[in-house]
Amino acid sequence: MLNIVLFGPPGAGKGTQSQLLIDKYSLIHLSTGDILRGEIAQGTELGMKAKSIMDKGDLVPDEVVIGMIRSILEKNPTAQGFIFDGFPRTSTQAESLDTMLSDLQTSITSMLSLEVDDDELTKRLLERGKSSGRADDANESIIRNRIQEYNNKTAPLKDFYSKQDKLQSIEGIGSIEAINAKLCDAIDQL
Repeated sequence: MLNIVLFGPPGAGKGTQSQLLIDKYSLIHLSTGDILRGEIAQGTELGMKAKSIMDKGDLVPDEVVIGMIRSILEKNPTAQGFIFDGFPRTSTQAESLDTMLSDLQTSITSMLSLEVDDDELTKRLLERGKSSGRADDANESIIRNRIQEYNNKTAPLKDFYSKQDKLQSIEGIGSIEAINAKLCDAIDQL
């Protein structure tokens, strides 16, 4: 089973690239935001628990998110693999994910980290803001703060997967096709 953590800062192209990888390798997309919305819409026990937490303005605890991910994995026992998007974001989450995957006799195959410098990210997000309608993509100081938050709080997760010899850094500059070719080459060598 091919289990990929697609990683990178806001604006690195994770959304675009994950869809291309899903199509090529027949992977199931695990976006924590999509999972939460889906569980809430279906009225599942975990979804209702998450909704009550979110309605208070709090973050959904890791164990609830892990439970939702586990549910999807268990519902798809014949899947070719999964692409994790937006989770894990911390070493604690990665440890919980590893434990849960081990219980299901699988593991993360690789973390593919899209590497893009801060100025390029800012440029991309400002450009995306012209059509996305997202306020956080239209303000340069907010964008730079989001990138700094990623660098301070999320980027250290690369060390977790590096210690497991699962980190592959991929230059995220160039055409969509060229970046995708680099990602596919990294996957094909696994």
